[in-house]
Amino acid sequence: MKCPFCGNPEDKVIDSRTSKEGDAIRRRRECLGCNKRFTSYERVEDLVPLVVKKDGRREPFDVAKLKHGLLLACKKRPIGTDRLDNIVEGIEKRLLGLGVKEIQSTWVGEQIMSELKHLDQVAYVRFASVYHEFKDLNELMEEVRTLFENRDRR
Repeated sequence: MKCPFCGNPEDKVIDSRTSKEGDAIRRRRECLGCNKRFTSYERVEDLVPLVVKKDGRREPFDVAKLKHGLLLACKKRPIGTDRLDNIVEGIEKRLLGLGVKEIQSTWVGEQIMSELKHLDQVAYVRFASVYHEFKDLNELMEEVRTLFENRDRR
């Protein structure tokens, strides 16, 4: 591994540990050229599936884009970023667990809506209004009505 300080390709591993999540190995290294220490991580390479959009375009699944959508839906709501990170990680793990090369964007949207419905109803309605592309207030009100009916049944 090339030293980030001097570029020397020679180093020695001083310490190796499994990360807290257990999905990576953290290695402390010392450069044999400049004697500076740095950290590297070793992870299993995930095959990122392509998301098939409504118009047929395909783009790689993007965790940052998923989180950005959640942040917009949850703006000014009392929801910690750690909760959102857990939702993003959960959706990503489910997706990778499917072992598919492509996934419909509707699958991703439904996963987000399912999580938001249980987390925060205002964030859910915000996300649903964009996701379902409501044409008018009546469509939005019908979604809110359904949300209240389901809540009252519980």
